[in-house]
Amino acid sequence: MPSASTGAPVTAGAAASAPVTVSASVPTATADSRMAPGGPGYRRMSFALFLAGVATFALLYSTQALLPLVSSDFGVSASEASWTVSAATGGLALFVLPMSALSERFGRRTLMTASLAVAVTLGLLVPFAPSIGALVVLRAVQGAALAGLPASATAYLAEEVRPKALITAIGLFVAGNSVGGMSGRIITGWVAQEWGWRVAVGTIGLIAVGCAVAFRMLLPAPRHFARGSLRPRVLARTVRDHLANPLLCRLYAIGALFMMVFGGVYTVIGYRLAEAPFSLPQGIVGSVFLVYLVGTVSASTAGRLAGRLGRRGSLYVAGATTTAGLLLSLAGSLALVLLGLVLITAGFFAGHAVASSSVSHTAKTGRAQASALYQSAYYIGSSAGSTLGAVAFHAGGWAGTVAMGLFAVLGVVSITLFGSRAARTASRRVPAPVPAR
Repeated sequence: MPSASTGAPVTAGAAASAPVTVSASVPTATADSRMAPGGPGYRRMSFALFLAGVATFALLYSTQALLPLVSSDFGVSASEASWTVSAATGGLALFVLPMSALSERFGRRTLMTASLAVAVTLGLLVPFAPSIGALVVLRAVQGAALAGLPASATAYLAEEVRPKALITAIGLFVAGNSVGGMSGRIITGWVAQEWGWRVAVGTIGLIAVGCAVAFRMLLPAPRHFARGSLRPRVLARTVRDHLANPLLCRLYAIGALFMMVFGGVYTVIGYRLAEAPFSLPQGIVGSVFLVYLVGTVSASTAGRLAGRLGRRGSLYVAGATTTAGLLLSLAGSLALVLLGLVLITAGFFAGHAVASSSVSHTAKTGRAQASALYQSAYYIGSSAGSTLGAVAFHAGGWAGTVAMGLFAVLGVVSITLFGSRAARTASRRVPAPVPAR
C-alpha cells in the first residue's frame, strides 16, 4: 500500500527542545483526542484493520495458487485461467479512485464495511461458478468491491490516529495485506490438494467472513471524519493535475512495471513447479508463497536503502535484484529456482516501497487521489502481468515468462535513467544566485 501523509507540520522537535512549563491556562498534549498506542481504542482499531487487510488480500488472490487445478477442471489453458486473477486485480484498479471519492461522502468505516460485505458474499458464491466465464465475472465484481478497502483505510488512519503513531498503524494494515496474501495462497494449496480448488476457495471465503464480522465489531466509530461532497469537477481537476506531473507519472509507471513482473511470476510459477522436472504436489506449491516473508523484510529496509543511495539509486538496486532473480529462476535446480523467487520478491517489494512512498512525498496537494492513482497503476500492472505472464508461458514456457519480466524491468531502469537525466537538466536551468552588492 502507498504511504499516507497527514500534511501536518513537523513541530515535534521544537516542542521537545522547549522548556517544560506546566500552566493551568495552557492546554497540554492530552487535548488531542485522536488515538495513540496504549490509548483507548488503538489496539482494537489496529487489530480490526489488520483483519481487514487479511480478508482483502486472501480474497483478491485466492485463485492464484490454484490455477493448474482451475485449468484442469474447466479444460482451459493457463492464459485463460489467469483471468481469474487478472479480473479481480483489474476490477480493483478501475474502482479504487471512485471508491476514494465515495468514502469522502459516506464515511471511511461505512464504505469499508460495505466493501467487505459484498466481497465476502461473492467469495461464498465463487466455489459454485459453473464455467470459467462465470468465475471470471464473479472475480471481477469481487475485485471492484474490495477497492473500498485501500481507498478508505489510510484515510481513516490519517484522521483518527495521532501523527506520531500513523506510520506504525499503517504498517499493521500493510502487514495484514502481506499475511492475507501469503496465508490465502498457502491455505488454498493444502486444502485443494485434499478436496479440490472449489473447497479451497470456499474455505478462504469463510475465513474472510469471520475477519469481516470481527472488523465491524472492533473498529471504533470515526470521531474526526468531515463529510465532503463528491464534486466530480474538483476530483477530475485534481486527477488531471497529478497526471500532468511528469515525476508522478514516472512513479506510477514504475509501480505498474514492478507489479507486472511480480504478478506474472507468481501467476505462472505454480504451473512450472507442478510440471516435470519438479512435479511438486499442490500443497508444496502453495507453500512456496512463504517467500513473501522476504518481501516484508525488504520493504521495511527500503527506507534505509533510499537514505544511503537516494530514490533512483534504490530503484536501480531493486531492478538489478529482480533481474538476477529472473535469470536464476531459469535453472533446472529447485534450489536455484527458489533462490530466484527470493530475489524477485525482495527486489519487487523494495522497488514498490520506494515508488509508493515517493508518491506521497511528491504530491503536495490531493495526496489521497495521488495515492489512489498509484494503486490503480499498481493493480493494472498486476492484472496485465498475470495475463501476459500466462500468455508468455503458453507460448514459450517459463523462459517466455522470464522474458516478459526482463522487459518490464528494462522499462523500470529506462524510466529511472530518464528521470535522472531530467533532474540534471532541471538543475542546470536553475539560475545562479546573484551576489549581494
